[in-house]
Parts: sequence; C-alpha cells; structure tokens
Amino acid sequence: MAEVPMSCDCFVSLPPGSRDDHVIFGKNADRPRDEVQEVVHYPAESHPPGFMLECTYIQIPQVEQTCAVVLSKPAWMWGAEMGANDQGVCIGNEAIWTREPVVPGEALLGMDLVRLGLERGDSAWSALTVITSLLEQHGQGGQCKEDPVPFSYHNTFLLVDRNEAWVLETAGRLWVAQKVTKGVKNISNQLTIGTEVTAEHPELRGVAQAQGWWDGEGEFNFTRVFSPENPPARMELAKQRYKGGTELLQQHDGSVTAAVMMSILRDKPSGICMDSGGFCTTGSMVSVLPRDTSMPCIHFFTATPDPSRLAQTTLSGSSLAFRARWTEDMTCTRPTRWRSAPWRPTRWALMEDLDACLNFTEDFQKAKSEIWILVNDEGSAVFEILRELESQCLSDVSAILSGEISGEELGDLFFDSVDTEIKFYQ
Repeated sequence: MAEVPMSCDCFVSLPPGSRDDHVIFGKNADRPRDEVQEVVHYPAESHPPGFMLECTYIQIPQVEQTCAVVLSKPAWMWGAEMGANDQGVCIGNEAIWTREPVVPGEALLGMDLVRLGLERGDSAWSALTVITSLLEQHGQGGQCKEDPVPFSYHNTFLLVDRNEAWVLETAGRLWVAQKVTKGVKNISNQLTIGTEVTAEHPELRGVAQAQGWWDGEGEFNFTRVFSPENPPARMELAKQRYKGGTELLQQHDGSVTAAVMMSILRDKPSGICMDSGGFCTTGSMVSVLPRDTSMPCIHFFTATPDPSRLAQTTLSGSSLAFRARWTEDMTCTRPTRWRSAPWRPTRWALMEDLDACLNFTEDFQKAKSEIWILVNDEGSAVFEILRELESQCLSDVSAILSGEISGEELGDLFFDSVDTEIKFYQ
C-alpha cells in the first residue's frame, strides 16, 4: 500500500490575491498523531552579553533583545512549527529532502530556526537573514520526533510580513530564496524554486558544479539541480497535496480572506487536512496582516487537532498582550534535556496576566471531551453552533479592520470569544 503523504502545507495571499488590502498567512502542522502541540506566548526579553541559548539539541549565543512571539509548537521541543511575532512577521516550515545528505547528529531543528527567526527578525527578510546565518554557522539536523525511529530532514520556509513573502529552501547549509510581492503562493514537501532566484548562498552554484549536478554553463534551476534522484515516498506522494493546495488558492485568487484560508486548511479531499494514519493535522494557524500599519495583526490558532472539527480561537493585538498556560490531565514524558522537570500539558487556558487566569475545571475538561465526540458528526447541532461562534468572531474581526467597530474593542474580543466558548461547553 502506498505511504500516506506526511507533510505540512503553508499558504500566503498578498494583494491582489486577497479580497482586502491584507496579507493572509495560513499553515497546517502535520505531526505524529499522539504528539501534544501547544499554543504558547513568550514576551520580549533582554539578555546580557555572553548569554547562551539552549535550543532543542544545541546551545547557541543569544542576542541582546528578542521579540515577543506566539507559537504553535510540539510540546517536547524548544522550536515551533509556526508562529508570529510582535513585528507582524509569520513563519512556517516544511520537511524536504535534497541531494545534500541529512547529516546525522544534533544541530538546529528546522522548528528551532522558525522560532529563532521570529524572536530575532523584524521583517520577513530580516528573519530570513537570521535563519540563513544560523544555518551556515550551526547547520540543521537532529531527530524531528520523539519516536526513537530515526526521522530527520532539511527544511523549506515561508516567511511573511505586511508587505511581502519569502520562500526559503535549504539543502544542508546551502539555501536559495524567492521573493513574492503579490498574488498567492503555497509550499509543501517540495522544492519549488526554479530559475526565479532572488537570493542564494554564495557557494550554492559552486557546490552544485563541483558535485557534477550542474555544468556551470546552462540555466541554473535550483529544483532541478538539487532534487534527490530517489526521493522519499512521502515526498513523491506529497506532490498531490502541493498541487491541490495550489489549485485551491488559485480558485480563490482575488478573494482570499481569513475564512477562505480556514476553509483551505480544512480541506480533506486534497489531503491538506489529515485525520487518519500515523501523522495527522495537530494544529492550524491563520494570520491577517493589514498593509495599514495603524491596524493590528490578527492571529487565529486551533488548540486541538483537526481544524475541520473545531473552531479557531482568535489572538488579537500587535503587542501580543496575552499569555497561555496549560492545565494538567494527561501524562507526557520528558523527551529532551532542555526540560528539567516532569510535566503534563494538555489543553490550554488563557490569561490577560499572571493574576487573571481562566481556569479549566475537571467538569470543563470532561465537557470538552464529550463535545469533541459530538463534533465528529459534521451535521450535528454542536458542530453548527461552534461554526456559528467562529463565524461571529470573524465578522467582528472584519468590522474592526474595516473601521466599522472601534479598535478599542479589539482587546476584549479574544477574551469574549473564549468566555462564550467556555459557557457553551458548560
């Protein structure tokens, strides 16, 4: 039997691909189905000279100042599948394989590079230079899941801000990038940059020529030169997801909104939303980045697997003035050395500050589990109510961004949405 395509998908729509003057970012994280993926916030921080940062597997020098970030991340690692910072930058990554071998041993995970780009970059290009610099210094690699079965890969990234997007594709320490300034674009487990190269590693073509992959005279096509001769089955099978995602984006070209992006991330026929097999969609993210810098960026995250079943929750405000905390009801192991104590993360509660936490009681935990079972029937009343709650939230966000509702109400929207959902569960 053919292997199920195991990949993630990233999407972006820039005007005129978007209905409004907004940049829309979206990503599904497809991970091992029993892995906990948490949504967390880390505030901006200052660090003393010489401070060392412990990533998932290795230490690197920390920078003096980091940005505030919100991340959707596998709980066991330091890095993240996707996220945003308080400068209006969003990043997501995908697994790829190339002619360059995946070097065994510990290095920076692609997910570490996502978080580092967000913590250190104040634009998509700035974040790209952060990632490529760290890639050249420290390399990429390491076990990419908790399971002891070896699983490592190289990475491609989609980096987005209010003005533009960048596709960054890597092969070991080498890299190539393409700038996107308008329309729609998606990435998956594929090399997609051909001859439209905007920036590249200075030794990229020399390595290709030395290896005999390129004659040094003809047209340089990165995908053709660096694609592996015998790609993994999951990379080959993922081509249908990439094609399906491209078709869905093109169907909505000129009319993409947050709701449209959510519908793409929920699409099951294309395989973009997976709910069966060893890998499944464990988290989703949609961001609205207005070109008008006086307007805040809006970020939507799912706090549960499979975005086709439950609603997105809104995180609002360019300052990321919120925190996330996990409650406890499920045991997880301590997988890496950077965690110093046992922990048991599951669902998340939210608080405006450390003294104002919305606590999830045992009754609520039980109610949410029961709701999850009921929602599996897409025709159920429960499913329709959750969709209506999400729709109302999207309408409120749209009204705020269009000026129909005062921006002063934005700070209350997230907590109102959470409060409404909690009352529904009760």
